Amino acid sequence: MNWSGVFPALTTKFDIHEAIDIQMYLKNLQAQLDAGVHGIILGGTLGESSTLTETEKEVLVKETLNYVGGTIPVILNIAEGSTKEAVRQATLAQDWGAKGLMMLPPMRYKPDHRECVTYFKAVADHVNLPIMIYNNPVDYKTEVTLDMFEELISCTNIQAIKESTRDISNVTRLANRFGDRLKILCGVDTLAMEELVMGADGWVAGLVCAYPKETVTIFKLIQAGRIEEARLIYRWFLPLLELDIHAKLVQYIKLAEFHEGIGTEYVRAPRLTLTGEERAAVEHIIKSSQAKRPLLPTL
Repeated sequence: MNWSGVFPALTTKFDIHEAIDIQMYLKNLQAQLDAGVHGIILGGTLGESSTLTETEKEVLVKETLNYVGGTIPVILNIAEGSTKEAVRQATLAQDWGAKGLMMLPPMRYKPDHRECVTYFKAVADHVNLPIMIYNNPVDYKTEVTLDMFEELISCTNIQAIKESTRDISNVTRLANRFGDRLKILCGVDTLAMEELVMGADGWVAGLVCAYPKETVTIFKLIQAGRIEEARLIYRWFLPLLELDIHAKLVQYIKLAEFHEGIGTEYVRAPRLTLTGEERAAVEHIIKSSQAKRPLLPTL
């Protein structure tokens, strides 16, 4: 697994009846491939994983694997409340053909240091898939500390971190402590350029679902040292990227996908599509950004 580049956390496309819209999903997936993304992540928060059945997850994994044909890795998120179920879901992902896992700490219970490390190790010991630990104490209330990672690196398949602490300095702390043993991917859209400049290896992105070309271009420009060009696009992008740091990020990003013609705005209850002033405010951000979209440089 090469944990470097742009990894979209894809939304799950639904129709008006809340059934998965495979054709629209594949249309969006093609837009990601055309832009040059480096991997696909399924079943995350943006993917509305908590509302997906096991069968639906299997369909999404297998449809994606079939469509990408091995050109980029397909990764499934694991977010479970029990160790036993996390191991089972990880094993299923491996059986379905997924090429990697993204893993949150235990859900709905705040584990201590020993419990958190034991949870991750239990899954890592039961599968051969490479694993990226999703460290998001802001939203999920459990921080995976540097001391925890010190113990977790004994598992050779724990290879990367989705860094979502909101502390840019953590990129440097991780690099100082672990060198290149753990790859670091920014998991917060509004901090992506800053963390990439500070040495992050990749970007687990949200607004890439609607704006794949802009997202990949920023990453490639930074990698090429063309910082000023990246900065100009990033400044245009920031009002859109801020849609990712809201409780309704799923609805907001799906509305952007809809206006870009590569998604539907339908969500699965208890989420509801946007209405009234809230919808108008988000559409204003989207349409204003579309009106002054920057020309992307040649790479």
